[in-house]
Amino acid sequence: MAGLPTRLMSASTSSLHTAFRGLSLNTTIKRTFSTSLAVQKVKTIPEHIPPYPYEPNRVYKQADSGLYGGVSISFGNKISKGRNKGKTRRSWKPNVRWKKMPSEALGEDVFVKLTRKALRTIRKVGGLDNYLLCDKPSRLKELGLAGWKLRYRIMQSPAMKKKFAEERQKLGIAKAPTTFEEWLKAKQLTEATSVIDAVEDAREAAEILEETPINEESLPEPEVLKGEKKEQAPVLA
Repeated sequence: MAGLPTRLMSASTSSLHTAFRGLSLNTTIKRTFSTSLAVQKVKTIPEHIPPYPYEPNRVYKQADSGLYGGVSISFGNKISKGRNKGKTRRSWKPNVRWKKMPSEALGEDVFVKLTRKALRTIRKVGGLDNYLLCDKPSRLKELGLAGWKLRYRIMQSPAMKKKFAEERQKLGIAKAPTTFEEWLKAKQLTEATSVIDAVEDAREAAEILEETPINEESLPEPEVLKGEKKEQAPVLA
């Protein structure tokens, strides 16, 4: 009986230890939210495709998934027809649809996501290939990442390679550039040479005009306008 209190004390201490085992003396409160910015997924282009000359669309990211033609979401006011004519903020989303567009270079129909504006432009220029292969900066900016990938796919088709080879043969170019940077340098060089030739032609024409004397007798007489009387020289007596 003498060892009974000690056994009770040991049992009580063990039960208290198990009861307060999950508690901690650390009073710091863990936050249930994060203050760091969320990692945003940015669409990229594969390495075998030349880099896109413009940045991805940061405002309306959905435009990089198809041919939107530069259209994005717009905002405005909805004016009520009542007596007060109150205004309510609203937004207008672009008219987007999936459509099969025939491609002569690929020889098949391409299932493309596009807007009504891009569809009108494609019909106006004469097809999907002409729309994608245009070299204007405004058109390249409208394509986006999806249009840039489709443009490269069309340019690598056998039909377009044959067409480019015929054009190079007409222009006297020996071989095709291997990279996009070489093609860009060749294009800038041809533009610079054309400008230099135009300046030289204008200079030669100016030199020819300076060398040729002007005969005043061969110049035509100025025409007399209607209603004006031709002055006569005074007759000396």
